[in-house]
Amino acid sequence: MALTDEFKTLNNAFSGLGVDEKSLISILGNSHPEERKSFRKGTPHLFKEDERLFERWNDDRVRLLKHEFMRFKNAVVLWAMHPWERDARLVKETLKKGPEVYGVIVEIACTRSSEELLGARKAYHSLFDHSMEEDVAYHIDGPESKLLVALVSAYRYEGAKVKDDTAKSEAQTLSHAVKNADKTNPIEDDEVIRILSTRSKAHLQEVYKHYKEISGHNIDEDLDAALRLKETVQCLCTPQTYFSKVLELALRNDVDKNIKKGLTRVIVTRADTDMKEIKEDYENQYGVSLSNKIEETANGNYKDFLLTLVART
Repeated sequence: MALTDEFKTLNNAFSGLGVDEKSLISILGNSHPEERKSFRKGTPHLFKEDERLFERWNDDRVRLLKHEFMRFKNAVVLWAMHPWERDARLVKETLKKGPEVYGVIVEIACTRSSEELLGARKAYHSLFDHSMEEDVAYHIDGPESKLLVALVSAYRYEGAKVKDDTAKSEAQTLSHAVKNADKTNPIEDDEVIRILSTRSKAHLQEVYKHYKEISGHNIDEDLDAALRLKETVQCLCTPQTYFSKVLELALRNDVDKNIKKGLTRVIVTRADTDMKEIKEDYENQYGVSLSNKIEETANGNYKDFLLTLVART
């Protein structure tokens, strides 16, 4: 059954990231019973014909729509939070969800300043009566555990001084660990963990440069088989490129809800920090401005709020 222009607009209001509240109110709120019946019959991806001859919501779509209606609320709540509380709650949520989203812990541990990460650990104490470190150690099993505990426990030097000979030596250490990954998983190498969890970001950026001189590749390109290490290196050495990738994935239509959450998380947590650089990197990598991509992908109040935050810089 063909949809009228109004109901095509209504169908679009239910699609994408967030919902178009204004269209839902103006079109759905003013519709008559027969018009709503026509809409239900014309949108089999939203409604299905029941054996007792009525159109019923597709249960999976209802669950998805609940998430979409919540996007605006969640973004506003996160934005209003103290950054320490926000990061503490994001870590707690990640631990509940499981291994597929542990990259969020890497992101928070490696892209915050030493004081910001310390503040998040303090907030975690207040909110959950545990330390962040003990919960990460308790919930995460396997070889990733040692790395993630070390990262959330870090308090890095943030000055500009770097010893170039040490950076070269540690680039050699990382290169050796990557080359011998078939014998020992680099994430289980104590020296790799020491370097990535204790060295300053300025130092690690020099290590990153020397690694390429040694191997001919960026280190993150050689870590495709070790996702957490790859994320760690990117967050410490090329954070804007990392955030651009998270945003690009989140703005796709065919990804799961955990990946889509990256859109809210990155924009809310970086709007006051390095959004200008992230926008520049995103456009350079993907050939479209971040604002335009949000405009074509998101809906309603959620879209407007994200665009407001992105436009702050």
